[in-house]
Amino acid sequence: MGCCDVPGLMPIEDAQEKLLADIQPVSDTLTLPIGDAIGYVLADDICSPLNVPPFDNSAMDGYAVRREDICAQHTLPIAGKSMAGTPFDKVWPKNTCVRIMTGAQIPNGCDAVIMQENAHVTESGVLFNETDLKPMQNIRPVGDDICQEDVVLTKGARLTARDIPMIATLGIANVTVLKKPVVAFFSTGDELQPLGSELGAGQIYDSNRYGIKALIEQFGCEPLDLGIIADNPKQLTETFMHAQQLADVVLTSGGVSVGEADYTKDILGQLGEINFWKLAIKPGKPFAFGTLPQAWFCGLPGNPVSAFITCYVLVQPLLAKLAGHTQWQAPVSIPAITHSSFKKSPGRTDYQRGIYHIENGQVVVESTGNQSSGAFRSMSLANCFVVLERERGRVEVGETVNIELFNASISA
Repeated sequence: MGCCDVPGLMPIEDAQEKLLADIQPVSDTLTLPIGDAIGYVLADDICSPLNVPPFDNSAMDGYAVRREDICAQHTLPIAGKSMAGTPFDKVWPKNTCVRIMTGAQIPNGCDAVIMQENAHVTESGVLFNETDLKPMQNIRPVGDDICQEDVVLTKGARLTARDIPMIATLGIANVTVLKKPVVAFFSTGDELQPLGSELGAGQIYDSNRYGIKALIEQFGCEPLDLGIIADNPKQLTETFMHAQQLADVVLTSGGVSVGEADYTKDILGQLGEINFWKLAIKPGKPFAFGTLPQAWFCGLPGNPVSAFITCYVLVQPLLAKLAGHTQWQAPVSIPAITHSSFKKSPGRTDYQRGIYHIENGQVVVESTGNQSSGAFRSMSLANCFVVLERERGRVEVGETVNIELFNASISA
């Protein structure tokens, strides 16, 4: 144990390793129209059944020519037109040209296209200002983008808005994908009230479920909201048993600390197995992970920022692996110079909320202000995490820190 380790708290790196150690991707598949497949993970490679483009075509509006027919001060009569979807299919006499539009099929024998800006139409034909032509100038050859049998997307890729139109260009209407893991989630606490209700003394609105639901969806999983469950051992036990029959993962917020009404950890110990509890992370120390008879379990802290950050940092890679998203990558980390100080005590890896920007070519970062685990405004203002190492203490202005840029799950 190092000088800055806190007894009983697992380093976050160890926790991340344990979280992923036994997770196996889902295997059930379904076939979906590509218009409905965004956000799903591919169950198989997608190979192109054709060349893209499937024929030589013009890169611009202009004139299809044979280079040998081009010479200065010599006009070429127009033999016809090649339009997108309507190729020129007549006999093409020598010493003539073909009017052609962008995307139109190149006539047989054509080895260059002259853009219309370099042509002058006269009564006797077209006079070209450009005569020194390169072979295949302004021509997109067959297979220029994709060749037949190319693997264009690999198994384990999560489909994005960029992928769908590419698949459509191949003429593929349906894709086989992995079923999204189901994540059942609920909040615990007698103090929590649903939105729209009136708050009584000591009560607050339940905000965690809304952030958790949004993250689950962004992580590529199917959320199942079980609402607010009171601090009642019998009701909590029944909810756990019901949830683990419906979902691959059960996710809770609250009830994993050491308060008198924090029952979640004890119930988990009775129903399943606790792999670890209490991490060297701030915010979010009371994070629990384990198994129920039929599902994985993650217990998030109850404070809003703690719940959100631990879901993002710890649950996200777990769900990515469970979903079969083999191309998932951890958020990008880069160095930055501080423009404000950051309060920090050694002992836990600290995820503080920051705002970064580029100043004179240098990445700089400053705090969003209140870093309390209950102050979500600082999370809403942030565009990065300032990740301060376990052994590090207070950070002053001008020091170098590592910042973690938000990935698409919270920046989109």
